[in-house]
Amino acid sequence: MSEVRTRFAPSPTGFMHVGNLRTALYAWLLARSSKGKFILRIEDTDQARYVENAVDVIYATLKSAGLEHDEGPDKDGGFGPYIQSERKGLYRQYAEQLVEKGAAYYCFCDKCEAENDEEIHEASSLCPCASMNAAEASEKVKSGMPHVIRQRIDRSKVSTFTDTVFGEITIENKVLDDQILLKRDNMPTYNFANVVDDHLMGITHVVRGSEYLSSTPKYNLLYQAFNWEIPEYVHLPLIMGRDAEGNVSKLSKRHGSVSFENLVSEGYLPEAIVNYIALLGWSPKSDREIFTLAELAESFSVAGLNKSPAVFDYGKLRWMNSEYIKALSPEDFAAKALSFTTVANSFLAGKWDKIAALLHTRVETFADCQEKIAFLLEQPEYTVELFNHKKSKSDPDNSAADLPLIREKLAAITDWTAENISNALSGFAAETGVKAGRPMWQARIAVSGCAVTPGGPGEIMEILGKEESLRRIDAALTKF
Repeated sequence: MSEVRTRFAPSPTGFMHVGNLRTALYAWLLARSSKGKFILRIEDTDQARYVENAVDVIYATLKSAGLEHDEGPDKDGGFGPYIQSERKGLYRQYAEQLVEKGAAYYCFCDKCEAENDEEIHEASSLCPCASMNAAEASEKVKSGMPHVIRQRIDRSKVSTFTDTVFGEITIENKVLDDQILLKRDNMPTYNFANVVDDHLMGITHVVRGSEYLSSTPKYNLLYQAFNWEIPEYVHLPLIMGRDAEGNVSKLSKRHGSVSFENLVSEGYLPEAIVNYIALLGWSPKSDREIFTLAELAESFSVAGLNKSPAVFDYGKLRWMNSEYIKALSPEDFAAKALSFTTVANSFLAGKWDKIAALLHTRVETFADCQEKIAFLLEQPEYTVELFNHKKSKSDPDNSAADLPLIREKLAAITDWTAENISNALSGFAAETGVKAGRPMWQARIAVSGCAVTPGGPGEIMEILGKEESLRRIDAALTKF
């Protein structure tokens, strides 16, 4: 068997959608699991949609995701250039070969002023240029008349091909259109360039979304016209999203963040995103869900790809991300989480390591950190009703009586540590014959103003410091 060569061929038109990233991931996994090559090719033939710096986003995303390419614009493997606009000069010769073979024709229609693929002739109607005498068409070209080159489709035939995921597929050619292959500026359309480039770059397996299934017969007709070997196709199921009402549709911004960049900016780890995306359309042989990239490469098989659309579950991604966060070392977590908070610019800047220790196992994304520690930076408004706690037998009345005595014990502490603070609260409980949970609850409410906090009163007060802790208890006493 020849070396497996896969490619990821994104268009530089903006951010990296999770669907694009999944395509890149599966192409990379197929190459790695087969000891083959993974090629990066930039398909920038649609200059009207080109977005400045989008190529940088592609490189940054692949690097962050760990998907190193073997060949590409920055790694010449002997098949370059790997940017389609830099290959512009070679496409016309191939398009004209098709004209000579009768598999394409020159089109001079006014409609060709609009050169987007969406505006080509309808499949149901024949272009008048398709029946033009070859000599007449040649003369028009020589005279400099603006034209495009279109694929000639024999609509009386039927096309059948086999896809690795979806099996054998048959499509009647009458539903296919005479797509534009070469535009007026000699720039190829995506549909033509990807066939020529895949052949010239020796691509053996084409991994792409299932939305290209209906176009595959047109690609195959081009391969056949050139007498080139057709690659193996691996079409991936759609990624769907679920809205608040439970309706499922193709994943879009209305469902939440859909770009790798945005997910990372929202506090998801790249490794967790990649792990989760790997399971959107592929099933391992076991129930295992957490994989490193190396483990994915070792376990991956196209046989595990599914036909059914996959639903992007943000809840499941949050869970998976939390597992990755828990696996970080305390130092790594502290370093990665800090930028998602305002602690560095606050009076708590020197306490970040202790704050991070409280958060490490209590957040699902780094973006959760700020919300969970907001009370440390600024205590929220609250009422004495918050002192009610049935299990610890705390209420506003006994809190009003206990807090002055608790404050007195805390004020006497000379070494302000979480341990000494907790011992003081436990000592108060023992002396007054109440459950230890009561002063613990009362003190925590007084210094936090929250029913739920990361860490107990000792840890919270150690971070706040003695002066701020006592100040908050004094403020609490004025509420009764």
